[in-house]
Amino acid sequence: MITIGVLVAVSATLVWRRDGASGVLDILIHDLALFGGILPRVLAGCLLGAFIAEILPHDKVSRSLGPDSGLKGLLIGAAFGAILPGGPFTAYPVASALLAVGADFGATIAMVVSWTLIGYGRAVAWELPIMGTDFTLWRIVISLPLPVLAGAFGRFVYVRMYPKSEPS
Repeated sequence: MITIGVLVAVSATLVWRRDGASGVLDILIHDLALFGGILPRVLAGCLLGAFIAEILPHDKVSRSLGPDSGLKGLLIGAAFGAILPGGPFTAYPVASALLAVGADFGATIAMVVSWTLIGYGRAVAWELPIMGTDFTLWRIVISLPLPVLAGAFGRFVYVRMYPKSEPS
């Protein structure tokens, strides 16, 4: 936080020296408007995550996406991430909610990586019209195994970094 504060102070000083107080004020007004636009989305995403954590049955999530779910849990997480609509204000609160109700790191990593690499919303809205069908389909096909591999690696590393304590 100190580093960010120093960077802001240095940047503000440089803008003030170059553009004067009006330049700094213009940036502040623009940033406040940006913050005002983002704040409702962050709030909605956090509420969505909290509601999902309350609604989802913990035992079913743990069974389907938990540490003992195996490849099936990684595939479910990857499939869910691929079809999850919305941006980071949706995806990360949902991922956090899944962790809170029993999903393990592997399945959640598979979900987030799949949302990032495969997400159909971005592919349909942006990639298909700009890059074309061939590029989009090949990129998706080539990306398909990556979320599962990332989830398996995440699960592998997590259980070694944080082993379950043996009963005394």
